[in-house]
Amino acid sequence: MKLETLEKDNYYHIYNRGINGCAIFEDKENMRYFLSLVLKYLKGKATLLSYCLLQNHYHFLLKVNVDNKEIIQAFSNLFNAYAKAFNKRNHRTGSLFEKHFKRKRVKSEEYLRNTILYIHKNPEHHKISKDFSKYDFSSYKDVVSENATLIDVSQVVSVFENLDNFIFTHKNDHQTDLQGF
Repeated sequence: MKLETLEKDNYYHIYNRGINGCAIFEDKENMRYFLSLVLKYLKGKATLLSYCLLQNHYHFLLKVNVDNKEIIQAFSNLFNAYAKAFNKRNHRTGSLFEKHFKRKRVKSEEYLRNTILYIHKNPEHHKISKDFSKYDFSSYKDVVSENATLIDVSQVVSVFENLDNFIFTHKNDHQTDLQGF
């Protein structure tokens, strides 16, 4: 499978899972640490619009702000740093993630909006949570609280026109099942 090039000024849905479907997050501390590494390695190189971390996989929606080589290196550093720490803590060796992270270019405003919805609703989709809005390791709470976080809240809200519509769309959209994710 040929991997799509990450081009500057384009949006991408980035996702991956643990090798053989294994857990990549054992607990909340792992998830918080992973997010701290996201900030460390991607800040300035990508604008994060949404994320969701589940036990055996993650999703990001982001805009690339640098050339392909620089963003790929940033992701490599992020995933390698996390895998080393996870392996050390859990007394394991070897690969943690599937070989290459998946990436899909987001080419339209509608697809951008639907990807944000899909990512935020992922905990319900996988039956991790009965209410996606209460899941702690998703950017949904960041947007509704309007706190400065890893994501660009104002850009996310603008995709939905305003915060009220963001909330309304999330609560009332029952058709966001983007096949192929």
